[in-house]
Amino acid sequence: MSRQRIVFVDRDGTLIAEPPDFQIDAYEKLRFVDGVIPAMLKLRDAGFQFVLVTNQDGLGTASFPRESFEGPQALMLQVLASQGIVFREILIDESFEHEGKPTRKPGLGLLMHYLRDRSIDLAGSAVVGDRDTDLQLAANLGCRGYKLAPGPDTWDQVAHELADAPRVATIERVTKETRVRVRLDLDRAADPEVSTGLGFFDHMLEQLGKHGGFALQLTCAGDLHIDEHHTVEDSALALGQALREALADKRGIGRYGDSSGQGAITLPMDETLASAAVDLSGRPYFVFEGSFPRPEVGGLATELVPHFFRSLCETAGLNLHLQVRGENTHHMVEACFKAVARALRQAIRREGRELPSTKGTL
Repeated sequence: MSRQRIVFVDRDGTLIAEPPDFQIDAYEKLRFVDGVIPAMLKLRDAGFQFVLVTNQDGLGTASFPRESFEGPQALMLQVLASQGIVFREILIDESFEHEGKPTRKPGLGLLMHYLRDRSIDLAGSAVVGDRDTDLQLAANLGCRGYKLAPGPDTWDQVAHELADAPRVATIERVTKETRVRVRLDLDRAADPEVSTGLGFFDHMLEQLGKHGGFALQLTCAGDLHIDEHHTVEDSALALGQALREALADKRGIGRYGDSSGQGAITLPMDETLASAAVDLSGRPYFVFEGSFPRPEVGGLATELVPHFFRSLCETAGLNLHLQVRGENTHHMVEACFKAVARALRQAIRREGRELPSTKGTL
């Protein structure tokens, strides 16, 4: 039997916007944080339950009368409930910070029963808040933590990471010649963010993310004062390592780069035609057929184009057959990257949970 996953949610600054005086004690101060309702509905539909955990400084004292709190609180809960969002439990600490009570976040005084409850999957649960204390609470509970603005996270990102179980990887490759950082999310489309110091090479890497249908961030600080070889090679090695790590056990993937059964993605670009066939077999092998009219385009030696894909295959465990013919070198190189991207798009696509191999492993 699967255990219950929970999102422990802060209130002010997380569900509803926090006003300058830090107290939501009037109806006109009530405003929901952008994206919170669709994100929570997505999490609910993925099987998560919600627990509201909030510090309300001095609630019930002259500085924060209880009657001023209860009206906006009730309206907030009513609006959320009307959209299908209800809380398993509402936990409120009413103390001041200087009192140092164990019930005040990030203390666990209000949450000890969740630590004892074996039906709760804390490792699969999360805390969502807007302060460092919320991240500390997550660490104390042993679950993931997200910090909304002014932190780096958004409700859309939280819902994606928790509900979609995205295949993500972050790789840092550091040598005496280069420093490469790659972040992949194979289950989220986003504008690529690439910076290697080589404009044309950046443009080609952007094709992989854009036409591959995945979120790609790649930066490389390399020894371009020597030449572009190490930057291109190490970027490919790091990207391949990230791809292999993000794919994990490869369950559910299409595996092959063409679901139509025709054997290869064929992509035209004006007078150029490129084709790519991919197998995420775990066995690196690269075959290239083609020759470029010019030895260089946009500061990139064209001999490094097949070398890039060979290096990618080595660390990704990728079998790739790539062909190109044409007259314009720019078109030919770009068509190669686009064709490989479209083949990868099909190969990494989830089609269920079965492992596409009779060997039992990929």
